Amino acid sequence: MKGPLAKEPLQIAFYGKGGIGKSTVSSNVAAALAEMGKKVMQVGCDPKADCTRNLRGDRDIPTILDVMREKGGDKLELTEMGKGKSIDLDEVVFSGFKGVLCVEAGGPEPAVGCAGRGIKVAVELLRRLGVYKSGLDVVIYDVLGDVVCGGFGMPLRQGLADDVFVVTSADYLAIYAANNICKGIQRHAGRGGSALGGIIYNVRGSLDNLELVEEFASSIGSRVTGSIPSDPIITESELYGQTVIEYAPNSQAAERFRILARSILESGETVVPKPLSRENLAVMAQKIREETRRKAGIPVVA
Repeated sequence: MKGPLAKEPLQIAFYGKGGIGKSTVSSNVAAALAEMGKKVMQVGCDPKADCTRNLRGDRDIPTILDVMREKGGDKLELTEMGKGKSIDLDEVVFSGFKGVLCVEAGGPEPAVGCAGRGIKVAVELLRRLGVYKSGLDVVIYDVLGDVVCGGFGMPLRQGLADDVFVVTSADYLAIYAANNICKGIQRHAGRGGSALGGIIYNVRGSLDNLELVEEFASSIGSRVTGSIPSDPIITESELYGQTVIEYAPNSQAAERFRILARSILESGETVVPKPLSRENLAVMAQKIREETRRKAGIPVVA
């Protein structure tokens, strides 16, 4: 973590396969950090613009790209701000649980432009508005990670995040996506890009096998920073548009998110991952299939 005299906050990016629970993890980590007294900003980098809803009681907020379009159309650029088209802070930054600052980058109109552009535009605008110099302790980016796109890879490529955490389950497609994300980290880390802070295990689907995820993390030269077990209270809290930290603060699930948040803050080690080869990924896939069969009571053929 950066020192107390640093002008910039600690910046964290969460990546992972779509639907793997990045927003659940990131919003609960944000809530846990805010509960600890940290000044936190969460930036949603998914065009669906739903990354901050659980921090704001299931209420949508205008996205930065939407506000820019309203000010001057799709061609409006940041250089035009200040010519009667300026954007005020309260138009794009909103307060959530325990004062967490909530921002949604947004995306282009359907079938038009690059969906990853919103991340670059959002960061540039927030810097111009002075948000990064406002005493923030932590900035969290919730990034769509299973789309291999230069725009979504911007935080990796430009070294925006101090630490990148990849969220995965024990499902093969989730690990496949995590491995691809690690390829992107490896590609850019040697040129000033972000490094891998760790793997976060979020149980999804029928297979719950921490050992498989730990094996994957170890194979790429990293570790499992934290694990979030399946718990109905997580789903229940999201039905009410809240984080578990807010909805059920005394629950075991809430405590797991607090442990994860502390682990992320205390994690000073990052690595350049060594993604699995096609052959090793196939071996991992076979192990996952065998474990899935065992759990289902289907005989495993040697």
